[in-house]
Amino acid sequence: MRRVTLFVNGSARNGKVVAVYGTLSDLLSVASNKLGIKATSVYNGKGGLIDDIALIRDDDVLFVCEGEPFIDPQSDGRAQEELTGAHTDWLTLNVGGRYFTTTRSTLVNKEPDSMLAHMFKDKDAWGNKQDHRGAFLIDRSPEYFEPILNYLRHGQLIVNDGINLLGVLEEARFFGIDSLIEHLEIAIKNSQPPEDHSPISRKEFVRFLLATPTKSELRCQGLNFSGADLSRLDLRYINFKMANLSRCNLAHANLCCANLERADLSGSVLDCANLQGVKMLCSNAEGASLKGCNFEDPSGLKANLEGANLKGVDMEGSQMTGINLRVATLKNAKLKNCNLRGATLAGTDLENCDLSGCDLQEANLRGSNVKGAIFEEMLTPLHMSQSVR
Repeated sequence: MRRVTLFVNGSARNGKVVAVYGTLSDLLSVASNKLGIKATSVYNGKGGLIDDIALIRDDDVLFVCEGEPFIDPQSDGRAQEELTGAHTDWLTLNVGGRYFTTTRSTLVNKEPDSMLAHMFKDKDAWGNKQDHRGAFLIDRSPEYFEPILNYLRHGQLIVNDGINLLGVLEEARFFGIDSLIEHLEIAIKNSQPPEDHSPISRKEFVRFLLATPTKSELRCQGLNFSGADLSRLDLRYINFKMANLSRCNLAHANLCCANLERADLSGSVLDCANLQGVKMLCSNAEGASLKGCNFEDPSGLKANLEGANLKGVDMEGSQMTGINLRVATLKNAKLKNCNLRGATLAGTDLENCDLSGCDLQEANLRGSNVKGAIFEEMLTPLHMSQSVR
């Protein structure tokens, strides 16, 4: 029985001694199993192709390849380093199954404190694992590693189309390429599309309304409707919390039970709007027009405008029975001929407010500021229990 020593093509390390029997195909099958490759051909030490098993002698040294040409291990730079221990500058990296050939100085010099520099600064200091071809194994993504290697070569960040910059950034952080991280963060920021702060138009909003079931609550929280024409639309139960509705036209709109908490309604027109049960806590409606609005809900649901800024609003002729205006600011507001029966005006600033012809029966004005307020032609006189100061 003959025995031979098998090496991977171009390598003089990690050889395997096997017995020769059967045909050449049997030997290739054994070589594939022993060396972990898909063996297709066998060469002797001089590069001669062996095509018949009868040509093999006992104790021969053979080199098995996967179809590539014969590589003399004595002349190959990498194999020579393996045989002699020379500290050559050229390295081959196997990154996620893809091979990269570079120099040790490329990996070390530009970023001396990086992980790659520590891995390859001193030979075998890191204990790097190598595959059957002698390439150093790195379990990372080759697509994201390539821009990093090119950056270490020439100092420029070049990323091909289709490569996600976030992936390259994560690789740069993993390998500790500090100077590249800053470049990538700037590139990612510049690649982001500019934020669109343009207001939503009537046409866009009507499209949203038509696509929303009538029983579903439409969330418009924080959206920008500045200057939009939303007049005569059915906006019941919509969440406009903290939305920008400044200078909007909401005349004759149905805002029943809508949430306008902390919304900006400054300069808007809400004439004749239906505001039954509306929530306008801490909203800003300074300078808005709310003439002839209906805040009165027959079912008893009260509109809540507590803490709202209503400076200079025109609410003439509005129905506001039971409305909550506690600690709201109505300075210089026009409330002529309004129905404020049972309204909560405790702590409200009514300075220079025109309340001519209003119905304030059972309204709570305790602690309100009525300095300069006009109470002419009142439908019902104020009672002492209402505690106007």
